[in-house]
Amino acid sequence: MSFEWNRIHKWEENIERDVTDAVEQQIMEHYSVDDITTLTEEQMNEVMAFREELNEYSVMQWGFSNIYSQWEMENM
Repeated sequence: MSFEWNRIHKWEENIERDVTDAVEQQIMEHYSVDDITTLTEEQMNEVMAFREELNEYSVMQWGFSNIYSQWEMENM
């Protein structure tokens, strides 16, 4: 019988959510805010500059992309 992993997409969704939560928590602690959407454009630019320093294959890229999308929807 071939190897199978039923519903692997659920594992991937959970991992992405954990990564996004960790990134969000770090950003909120650093800037002392209770909501990502309250960051200024300058602060978000700092966050994205940090992201650019990460390895392009870093799993943390998921989190930064998700956080930026959330911020952008509320602020642009």
